Amino acid sequence: MRIVFVGAVEGSSIALDALIRAGRAPSLTITLPPEAAARHSDFVDISGPARAAGSAVHYTTNINAAQTLEAMAAVAPDLTLVIGWSQICKQPFRDIAAKGTIGFHPAALPRLRGRAVIPWTILRQEDTTGSTLFWLDDGVDSGPIALQRLFAVAPDETARSLYAKHTANLAEMVVQAVGLVETGDAPRAVQDHTQASYCAKRTAEDGLIDWRSPAASVLRLIRAVGEPYPGAFTFQSGEKVRIDAATAFDNRGRYIGLPGQVQTHTEHGFVVLCGDDQCIEVSAWTSPSGKRPPVHSKFSGGA
Repeated sequence: MRIVFVGAVEGSSIALDALIRAGRAPSLTITLPPEAAARHSDFVDISGPARAAGSAVHYTTNINAAQTLEAMAAVAPDLTLVIGWSQICKQPFRDIAAKGTIGFHPAALPRLRGRAVIPWTILRQEDTTGSTLFWLDDGVDSGPIALQRLFAVAPDETARSLYAKHTANLAEMVVQAVGLVETGDAPRAVQDHTQASYCAKRTAEDGLIDWRSPAASVLRLIRAVGEPYPGAFTFQSGEKVRIDAATAFDNRGRYIGLPGQVQTHTEHGFVVLCGDDQCIEVSAWTSPSGKRPPVHSKFSGGA
């Protein structure tokens, strides 16, 4: 079966590798040119592995461009897989593959359609999520479901751990879906659109920590927007400090101060007071100096 594969992020790379290992290397791989890597914080250049597997490679920044459609039509695909691409795929694109176009979404559709789904899953304290392969249509993540795996979201889930669970599912599901399409057995379960919810786009700036928030909310933000995303951050003496890992710190009223104020140093990092008078212990951070901020110094919400 002739496959066109579209993607440009870490999940795309994992899915492509799974297809290649299963003997399902695509006839054509469509991806972003390296100079457009800044579009995705988790960008991966998949052109090398694709070529090594015998796949032709087409670079584009517009999935609906005439040149892209021409490149696809030239291989007469049976199936198109869109795994890690942020643009809407319009009908002329979707109509090229004889058996249709399948996309991937890291949520239990119809819930949490849209953008930045992994961070929103953690920020909303979802207890269950799902990895979904679905048939693309005119809407946003609204087409019939081909395959879906539901699983629990851990209380201490991070963006990285949740991303890894989705990509582990994806590596298996994408091979399974190709087999089902080939035999004509791929499901097309219509979504219940009355149950749909929609996630808005997030930017790197949305990772700014508001130290007036409760400690639990600050920790949730740190977990939700960390690697492979840009991360949670704050400012100290005008310098940007990214907070990569932190845990609750049982201060039991021991420390009295201002929200965002460093209370003490610890073996692993430093302790910061939050808006509910509870503290967090920061154990991993990135700053110009790399040093612990001084005790009683204060983090702020701007440079």
